[in-house]
Amino acid sequence: MKRYLTLFILLLIALAGFAKGPYEGSYTNSSAYGMASYRVDSLKILLATSLTNKDTPIDTLTINRINRLAAEFIDINPDSTLYYGKLAIDKSIVIRYNCGIGDGMMQLGKVYTMKGEYAKAEQNFKGAELLFIKVKDKARLADCYIHTGRLYNRMSNFNRASGYLNKSLEINRQIKNEAGIADSYHNIGMVADNIGKSSSALDNYFKSLAINIKLHDTFSSASNYNNIGEIMKGMEIYPKSMEYYKRALIIWQNSKNLQGMSTGYQNIAEILMLEKKYDEAIPYIRKSLKLTIDLDDKDGLAGLYRDLGLCYANKKDFVTSLDYMAKSLKIATDYKLDYDKTVSLNGFAMVYNLQKDYKNAYKYAVVAKDVSEKLGNISLRANAALQLSSALAGMNRFREAFEIRKEYDDLKDSLKSDENVQKLTSFNLESTFQEKQRRLAEEHQRKDEQYQEKIQRQGLLSIIFFIIILGMIAVLIVYYKAKRKQQNINTILEDKNHEVLKQQADLNNQTYKLNESNNLKDRLISVLAHDLRAPLSTLRGLFGLLEDESITHEQFLSMIPQALKKLEYTSDFLDTLLFWINSQMENFNSSTKSFTLKEIAAFEVQNYQEQAAEKGIKLVDSVPGALAVTADPNSIRIVIRNLITNAIKFSRKDDTIQVTAYHREDNFILLSVKDTGVGMSEKQLNKLFRSKVDSGTGTNNESGTGMGLLFCKDLIEKCNGKIWVESVPGNGTEFFFTLPMTMSVIKEEEEVALAS
Repeated sequence: MKRYLTLFILLLIALAGFAKGPYEGSYTNSSAYGMASYRVDSLKILLATSLTNKDTPIDTLTINRINRLAAEFIDINPDSTLYYGKLAIDKSIVIRYNCGIGDGMMQLGKVYTMKGEYAKAEQNFKGAELLFIKVKDKARLADCYIHTGRLYNRMSNFNRASGYLNKSLEINRQIKNEAGIADSYHNIGMVADNIGKSSSALDNYFKSLAINIKLHDTFSSASNYNNIGEIMKGMEIYPKSMEYYKRALIIWQNSKNLQGMSTGYQNIAEILMLEKKYDEAIPYIRKSLKLTIDLDDKDGLAGLYRDLGLCYANKKDFVTSLDYMAKSLKIATDYKLDYDKTVSLNGFAMVYNLQKDYKNAYKYAVVAKDVSEKLGNISLRANAALQLSSALAGMNRFREAFEIRKEYDDLKDSLKSDENVQKLTSFNLESTFQEKQRRLAEEHQRKDEQYQEKIQRQGLLSIIFFIIILGMIAVLIVYYKAKRKQQNINTILEDKNHEVLKQQADLNNQTYKLNESNNLKDRLISVLAHDLRAPLSTLRGLFGLLEDESITHEQFLSMIPQALKKLEYTSDFLDTLLFWINSQMENFNSSTKSFTLKEIAAFEVQNYQEQAAEKGIKLVDSVPGALAVTADPNSIRIVIRNLITNAIKFSRKDDTIQVTAYHREDNFILLSVKDTGVGMSEKQLNKLFRSKVDSGTGTNNESGTGMGLLFCKDLIEKCNGKIWVESVPGNGTEFFFTLPMTMSVIKEEEEVALAS
C-alpha cells in the first residue's frame, strides 16, 4: 500500500514539473523562499532512491540536487546545510565533478560565515572561486563573489567586500542574470550603509527591489524592505521604518524563514527602543533571540544581547544590563565582529554613564572611539564621542569634555547634512519606484491574461490530474477498508483477551479461597487434636484412678467437678464448631426470624453468672426488652456466648462486664459486650477476625482455641450485620455488632411518629 502511495506522489511531482507556469525559472541562490518547505520535501523524495540504494550510481544531477537541498536549509537548519554540503563534496570528488565540489564548498562557506568561523569560510570560498574559474562557469563564480563579499562585510573589511561585490555585478551584467544583478546591488548597498554612505545604500536597495519585484522574488524583496527600513531608522523616520520592517517580516513569516523572522523581530524591537517603549521591545528581542540561538548566528547574538542590555539599562536594572552587554562584547570580540564590538563598547559606556560610574564609562568610550575611527563609520564615531564627553564631564575634566563635545557636534552636523541628502534621494527614488510598480502591475496583468489562456489549453493535463486523483482516492478507500477490517479484528481480539483475563482473575480468586479453606481445615484439625485430647486424657486418668485402691472415694468425688468443667467446655466448643460448619454448607437453611435480643442475652448472661462470680467479676445485663431483630437466633446466641466467655477470660477480680444494646438511626440494632479487663494492644487488635489467631491465656491461665471470633464474624455477616472491636491496653475491651431491626417494628415507629 505504501509503495503505491509513493508512486502516485512521485508521479504528481513529475507532472507538477511538467506543468510549471510561465513565470517559474531555474534555480538560483536568490530564488524565492516562500515554497522552501515544499522544495525541501520534493528534493528529499527525488534523492531518496539515490542516497539509500548503494547500487545506484551517483551522477551530476544527483549532486546538483544535494547542493540545492543544502542551499534550501541555510535559513531553516544550518547544520543540515553543513551535512549536505559535505556529502555533495565527497560524492563530487568520486566522479571528479568540479562544479559539485565548488557548490558544496560555497554552502559550507555560508554556514561558517553565519557561525563566525571566518577562516574556514574564507578557505571554502577561495576554493570554490578557483574551481569555478577553472571550469569557466561565470554564473557560479558571480554567486561565489557575492557570498565572499558578505563574508568580508561581516569582518568589517569593507574595501575587499566592495571589490568582490562589484566583480559579481559586472559578471551578472555580462551574462544578463537579473536575479544576480539584484543580489549584487543589495549587498553593495549593505556595505555602503556600514561605512555611513546611506544615500548610496538606499539607491542600491531600491535598484535591487525593482528587479526582485519584476522577478516575483518575494524572499529577496523582503531583504530589500528590511534594509530600506534600516536607512529610514537612521534618518529617524520611525513610522516609515516600521512599515518596511513589518512588510519584510510578513514575507518571512509566510515562508517560515527563521533567519528572516529573527531579523524582523529584532528590527521592530529597535524601533520600539528608539521610541522608549522598552517593555514592548523586550518580548520581540526574546523571540528573535530564541531563533538566533537555534541558527547559531554569532552576529545576530551579539546584537540581541546588546539590545537587551540597553533595554534593561534604561529600566534602571543595571546588573542585568551589564550581564547582557558582557555577553555581547564577548561574542563580538571572539568572532572579530568589529562593528558589533564598537556598538557593545558604546553600550557599556552608556550604562556606566547612567550609573555615574564615569571611570568605567571613560575606559569603554576610549576603546569604542579608537575602533570606530579604524572602521571609518561616522555614526559609530559620533556615538563614541558623545559617551566619552559625558564620562569626561562626570570626572570634572571639563576642558577635554568640551573638546570631545565639539568633535561630536561636528560629526553630528556631518550626519545631518548627509541625512538631508538621504531624505531627498529616498523620496525621489520612492516616487520613481511607485511609478515603476504601477507599470509592472500593468505588465503583470497582461501576462496573467496570457497565462489564463495557456491554462485553458491545458485541459487535457487537468483531466490526467483528475484521473490520477481518482486513482489515489480508490487506493485510499481500499486502504481504509483494510484498516477498518484490521481494527475490527483487533477489537475482537481485545474482547477475547479481556475474557481470558477475567477468567484468570476468577481462577485466582477461587485458588485464594481454596487456599484459605485448606488453611482453615488445617487449623480445625489442629484445634480438634489439641482441645479434644485434653478432656479425654482427663477422663481416662480419672477412670484409671478407680482401679487404684490407694485413692479414697471422697478424693475421687472431688475430682469430678473439674472433669465436668472440661467436658462442658469441650461440648460447647463442639456445638459451636458443628453449627458453624453447617452454616458453611451450600444447602444450609438459616432459620432467620424476628426475635427480641433481650431473651437471648439474658439467657447467656444467666448461664455465665456462676463462672464470672468464681473470678470475682460482675456480669451485668443492660439490654432493653423491646429491641426486636431479624436474624438467626442460634447464630446470635453463639456470638453472645463467645463474646461473654472472652470477656470473662480476660477480666480480673472486681472487673465488670456489661451487655448493652440500643436502636441506631439507620434501622440497625447495635449490641455491645464491654469489659474493664486487661484490654488489647493495637497489634493484637489487627490480628482479630482472621483465619489464623493465636489465642492468649486468660487472667487465670484459661486456654482457648483462637477460632471463636472467626466464627462470630462469619455468623454476624450471614445475618447482614457487622462486627468490630475497640480496646485500650489496661482499660478493657468492647466488642460491637449490628443486626437489622425487624421491619414491623420500624413501621410501627413510623406510624407513631406520623400520628404525633
